[in-house]
Amino acid sequence: MAEPGRQSRRGDLKATLLAHGIALARAGGPAAVSLRDVQRRAGVSNTAAYRHYADREALLVAISAHASAEMARTMEAEMAEIPTTSDRAEAARARFRATGSAYLHFALSEPGLFAVAFLPEAHPRQPEAPPPEARGDSGLGPFQLVQQCIDELVEAGALAPELRGYTDVAAWAAVHGLANLLLEGPLVAFDAEQREAAMTRLLDIMAAGIH
Repeated sequence: MAEPGRQSRRGDLKATLLAHGIALARAGGPAAVSLRDVQRRAGVSNTAAYRHYADREALLVAISAHASAEMARTMEAEMAEIPTTSDRAEAARARFRATGSAYLHFALSEPGLFAVAFLPEAHPRQPEAPPPEARGDSGLGPFQLVQQCIDELVEAGALAPELRGYTDVAAWAAVHGLANLLLEGPLVAFDAEQREAAMTRLLDIMAAGIH
């Protein structure tokens, strides 16, 4: 059994390597992440780095989980700002809208991490069951938070139970699609005012579709 001090140093190194990887991803997306650069920044040998991350893909998976957790926390924070009201339906609609707003603002403020969060090799095949390290403070990941809000809409009578199916997927597709259009698609030239207007209109349409 390794000595506690040695275990601590190893744990610190893994966290340090991940922190450098996150910084690279934040600045330039997945293309900017290199295990060699991370190892160089940490000032350790290849062998030491490989003990924690066998290859670049393993590092990207860890960064992806961190990005997902950050997104979830951003969503949780905006949901927490919704004022308390006795109108359960109104509160549920506001929380649902907050998930979409936070998702979009996270994507635009952290485009590098947003891109890493959804790499095919890193993103879980079952988004409703992300690993613990990909979840926010509530213990839920981004998609789970959307699902929770939609369940609240049904419970509050704001969404008919028979319309519950795939509403979460449709909502996710809508905000994710607009985020990609604004970041690297035909809408990339939009200025800040146009971006906000497009996001607000999408959220209005999504809210109007809840009945």
